Amino acid sequence: MRTVVDRFIKYVSFDTKSNPESTTTPSTPSQLAFGDVLVEELKELGLQDIRKDENGYIYATLPANCESDAPVIAFISHMDTSPDFNADHVKPQIIDYQGGDIILNQEKNIVLSPTDFPSLNQYVGQQLITTDGTTLLGADDKAGIAEIMTAMDYLIQHPEIKHGTVKVAFTPDEEIGRGADHFKVEEFKADFAYTMDGGVLGELQYESFNAAGAKLTIHGKSVHPGDAKNKMINAALIATEIANQFPVNETPQHTEHYEGFYHLIDISGHCEEAVLKYIIRDFDTEQFNARKKFVEKVVQDFNQKYPSHTVELELKDQYYNMNLHIKDKMHIVELAKKALIEVGVEPLIVPVRGGTDGSKLSFMGLPTPNLFTGGHNFHGKFEYIPIPSMEKGVEVIVKIAELAAK
Repeated sequence: MRTVVDRFIKYVSFDTKSNPESTTTPSTPSQLAFGDVLVEELKELGLQDIRKDENGYIYATLPANCESDAPVIAFISHMDTSPDFNADHVKPQIIDYQGGDIILNQEKNIVLSPTDFPSLNQYVGQQLITTDGTTLLGADDKAGIAEIMTAMDYLIQHPEIKHGTVKVAFTPDEEIGRGADHFKVEEFKADFAYTMDGGVLGELQYESFNAAGAKLTIHGKSVHPGDAKNKMINAALIATEIANQFPVNETPQHTEHYEGFYHLIDISGHCEEAVLKYIIRDFDTEQFNARKKFVEKVVQDFNQKYPSHTVELELKDQYYNMNLHIKDKMHIVELAKKALIEVGVEPLIVPVRGGTDGSKLSFMGLPTPNLFTGGHNFHGKFEYIPIPSMEKGVEVIVKIAELAAK
């Protein structure tokens, strides 16, 4: 039986960045190629009803081996990695961590240090998988896929563990907010699901942000600077003026726990035209709506200050707090919590401060809390994952399947 580490090392060799500018699903052909690899592995394991649909979504079924009327449960992970960081030629390194700095790349002097990342101190004496300092690692979410695959393999190899029907799904484009857009919930026929898409060991999440995206396009008027008085409208300067209207302490670097934020993710332009792109996040629905109204008011104020409706706003909701559809189904959270405890992991109940397929899936009729993968520092060169945490992820999946049948 292949280990979770074997699978993970293999999976991260595939560059599966998603592309927010693409209009196709999946947004990149590399995700389709990786999906073919997963389909073949599911067949080798012996799962049934395996299919990859026209949008690259992969579905499979592990049939029940018990006679009890167990619920149909599912485990879901996404195939893509963040488009914001290099994922070409990932070279994972297995480190026997004894404390102190980890030199990821001697030539480039890239160091993973507990001074910058104190969480490392929790893992002294454990094996860690790190990057080589030139790419992300891809634990978000190839660790989740590896854990699900290994758990299915374990259940097949150990028929003495009784379980109901277990569904598996792997989605594209989660990192660009489209992971559940074409998910066939009705055909999937699961009673509830868990995404294996969280961070540190023990995370169990059933609350997520309400999320929106805002694009502000500023139209300027370019005139020769020597003859520009009372004529030029400098879109780039207006963009910086608009950015300064947003509260400085309501940004990702100043917020935590249940605090919302505005995040300027891109600013570009010149005198003639400039663009600001924001993501807007809040757990509370009323505060979320207030944040969107704030953005609308900023645009309105600037269009009064400058002529000819200089600023255009595109404001779109992206997803909503999954808790709105899970709070009446807390037995699925309690099931996961019990599984964590039984395999010796302390449950860490925290909100999801990021996107997850579970948000949209819950609103689509498939209640889907989120579970840890074990990874740290996602989306960058300092990403790492402790091997024992991945192994516990496998144990939790197996235990949830076993407990659900009881």
